[in-house]
Amino acid sequence: MNSVPQRFEILLVPEFSGDGTSTTDARGALRSAVVVATGETGASGFPRFTGDGMEADIDPETRTVEALLVDGSELDYGLSVRVAEA
Repeated sequence: MNSVPQRFEILLVPEFSGDGTSTTDARGALRSAVVVATGETGASGFPRFTGDGMEADIDPETRTVEALLVDGSELDYGLSVRVAEA
């Protein structure tokens, strides 16, 4: 049985709140995508997941995004990424 999750939801959130303080809140996501495992390993050495215009290398054990492309580009400054169960 494969214990590696085959899909995740990626949430793009502002890194800072309106008053300039850092936030870890994912409720105000600007964009989300459900990504599924491709069966490939990314350049980071972690499994690659794609879907809805996003391509990510995700450490399935820690749910850490090691690499991310959004519509073929790197993540803009001021944005953070969160990973949730799909």
